[in-house]
Amino acid sequence: MAGAAGDRRNASEGEPVTLGESAYQRLRADIVVGTFKAGEPLRLEALRQRYGLSFSPLREALMRLQSERLVSSTALRGFSVAPLSRSEIEDATETRILIESEALRRSMRNGDDDWEAGIVAAFHALNLQVERQRVAGTVEAADLFAMEERHHHFHQALIAHCNSPRLLELADQLYVETQRYRLPNYFGGTLGKRRRDAAAEHRAIMDATLRRSDDAVRLLADHYRKTAEIIEASIEWPTPK
Repeated sequence: MAGAAGDRRNASEGEPVTLGESAYQRLRADIVVGTFKAGEPLRLEALRQRYGLSFSPLREALMRLQSERLVSSTALRGFSVAPLSRSEIEDATETRILIESEALRRSMRNGDDDWEAGIVAAFHALNLQVERQRVAGTVEAADLFAMEERHHHFHQALIAHCNSPRLLELADQLYVETQRYRLPNYFGGTLGKRRRDAAAEHRAIMDATLRRSDDAVRLLADHYRKTAEIIEASIEWPTPK
C-alpha cells in the first residue's frame, strides 16, 4: 500500500515522484486506514499544515481521489471523504468479482511457469507474515500494513497474466475501494476475531488456479463475498431517515 515510504520515489520503479503523486499517496493512505473518517471535510489549509505541501498538489490529489470514489465534493462545501454505505461495498465487491473473475480466467489460459511461480511465492510470503503475527500474539500497525501489502500482491499475482492493462487497473482501483472498508476493521480487531481460515481460502484459490480449474473463479468470488459479509455485519450503519 502507498504510504510514507513511497512519498519521494516510485516503489515499483525507484523513480522520483511528483509532489502531486506524493500528496495522492499520503492522502489516500490516510483515507483508506480511517485516519480521515467517512464524511469528514478535507479542507486545503488543514491538509497543507498536515502534509507540508502547497495547495496545487493537494488539489491534484483530491481530484484524483474523487475519480476513484474515495473523495466527494460539492460546490458549497468543498471536498470531503466519501461516505460509507452498504450499497457501495456490495457494488464494489460484485464489480471486483466481475473484473477479477475474467482476469483470472484469462490468466489461467495464458499463464506460464513464471506466472505459477509468482503465485506460489506470493502465497508463501503472505503465509509467513500471517504466521509471524500469530506467533507474536499482538499486531502493530506496521505488521498489518505488511500483511496487507502481501495480501494485495497475492491477488495481483493470480491475475497477472490476463494480458489486459485495463483489467489490472480496474482491479487495483476496486481493491482500494474495498480496502477502506476492510482495513479499519482490522485495526479495530473485528475481522481478526471472526472465525475464518483465510489462509485456507487463499490456498484453495491458489491450488485451483494452478490446476487451471473453473473452481478457482468460484472460490475467489466466495472469498470476496465472505469478507464483504463480515464487514457489513461489523459496521454501525447510519439509520435511514
